[in-house]
Amino acid sequence: MAIRKIRTIGDEILEHQTKPVKILTPRIAILIGDMLDTMYQAQGVGLAAPQVGVLKQIVVIDVTQEGNTPIVLINPEILELSGEQTGQEACLSVPNKVGNVTRANYVKVKAYDQHMKERIIEGEDLLARAIQHEVDHLSGVLYVSKVEGELMDAQEAEERA
Repeated sequence: MAIRKIRTIGDEILEHQTKPVKILTPRIAILIGDMLDTMYQAQGVGLAAPQVGVLKQIVVIDVTQEGNTPIVLINPEILELSGEQTGQEACLSVPNKVGNVTRANYVKVKAYDQHMKERIIEGEDLLARAIQHEVDHLSGVLYVSKVEGELMDAQEAEERA
């Protein structure tokens, strides 16, 4: 697998709507592997295909960052949201910045996995936040549009905590 370049804020591709994946091709399988490698190398908990320059509805997530339990969501559709959580959020496409965002504390999503088997995934807390954040990318939405207050320098925010 390969490490792909992560597109950063200001790159127009991050603002575009993505297209559904119709069939699992060898190229899509390679893309998923590359996305996982790229996410782990960048020490992120999630990555969406537009972040590596591909306008497809593919998301990879691993809130453990251990590589044992990555979640692959192809053509994800959020079915249910409930509760509320507000917390600091960051993004590999917005380097060295964080901001407070309010999201649902629970999410239920329908998607296909890396084998194109339909799955229902439920998540709370950080997983719920990551799913919502990454699914937003598929619609061209960056978390900075949802930040409450100021976008902060990540190092400065860490020193305050």
